[in-house]
Amino acid sequence: MSTPILSVENVTKRYGTKKALDNITFSVNQPGIIGLIGANGSGKSTLLKLIAGLLKTSTGTVQLIGNNVSRKTTKHCAYLSEDDDLYPFYTVKDTLLFYEKVFPDFERSKSENILNDINVSMEEKIGHLSKGNRARVKIALALGRKVPCLLLDEPLSGLDPIVREDIIKAFAKYADLEKQLIILSTHEVEEIEPLLDQVLFIKDGSILYFNEVEQLREERGQSVIDFMREVLK
Repeated sequence: MSTPILSVENVTKRYGTKKALDNITFSVNQPGIIGLIGANGSGKSTLLKLIAGLLKTSTGTVQLIGNNVSRKTTKHCAYLSEDDDLYPFYTVKDTLLFYEKVFPDFERSKSENILNDINVSMEEKIGHLSKGNRARVKIALALGRKVPCLLLDEPLSGLDPIVREDIIKAFAKYADLEKQLIILSTHEVEEIEPLLDQVLFIKDGSILYFNEVEQLREERGQSVIDFMREVLK
């Protein structure tokens, strides 16, 4: 039996007396795109940070490629934060060169191709870019990482429809879905649903449903967005 790409076993995460995640267990054996869906405060960001090795579990284990996650997990996993964490004084080109130095798996040419496709200037300073273009740069950086696992925390949040469309097209064209597991948290379910292989619904720190999107449609006769409206009321 092959080692799962991701294994989350009996994981609880507490912040003081509050449980952000409550004894959750699931595993992922195949590459593809998983939609991580839930209301604000449901535990989505906490789960992504635990997988990325940025937080420690209160109890339970998280493993990537058979290894317990830690700060060294960046070798196997790229994490795109909802926060804007790029250096404003760098140009876009400087930012790509910086990533190339920090991450040995970073394919600069791939990120350059993505940015060329979506018309972002390499000479513009990050601090001078619009919110939409900063989001485009972040996606290009994330997709440039040649890692088994890619974690994206609300990459479409607060963006106008044209920017969201550019980002979704970049996923469709450049994500290596035969080799990468991509977990994407989003509220923009209707737009991203055509790309999803699996869906994981989370509510109040617990998993409500985790399965393949096609299985959801066959079992319940519902789209992901319809199921979301039903269970996340």
